Amino acid sequence: MQSKWVICPLCNSKTRLKLREDTILKNYPLFCPKCKHELLISAEKFKISIVQ
Repeated sequence: MQSKWVICPLCNSKTRLKLREDTILKNYPLFCPKCKHELLISAEKFKISIVQ
């Protein structure tokens, strides 16, 4: 099973969240420790999109 770190869409740094290829997220509050922003994201098969 492959896994990857989630990259912050704003500052492109690594966050504390790791996804596996079978993980599905909907409206997940992602916090970036580097830029101190919190975003709502959705993810499926390593494709991350920002929820407006």
